[in-house]
Amino acid sequence: MKGVLDRFEDNDKAVILIEEEMKALVIPAEELPKGSEINTYFNIKEKNGDYKILSIDQETTEKEAQKASNLMEKLRAKTSGSKFKKK
Repeated sequence: MKGVLDRFEDNDKAVILIEEEMKALVIPAEELPKGSEINTYFNIKEKNGDYKILSIDQETTEKEAQKASNLMEKLRAKTSGSKFKKK
């Protein structure tokens, strides 16, 4: 299964969202693989209710980052500027 690093909270906790399980996994940030940052996707294994990060899913992370970049590009292209005039 996949999970995405959503945010960091107080006391260096990492919140990972596991969409297919509709769960939020909160772990100490030091347990994250090296190179993890917000919006990093992980391969996760579940066994008896315990979740373990197996690795960073580089392919999904790059694909989702490209999707977000494309959406921002489309939004910027539609923007015609401010309706207010400078004095």
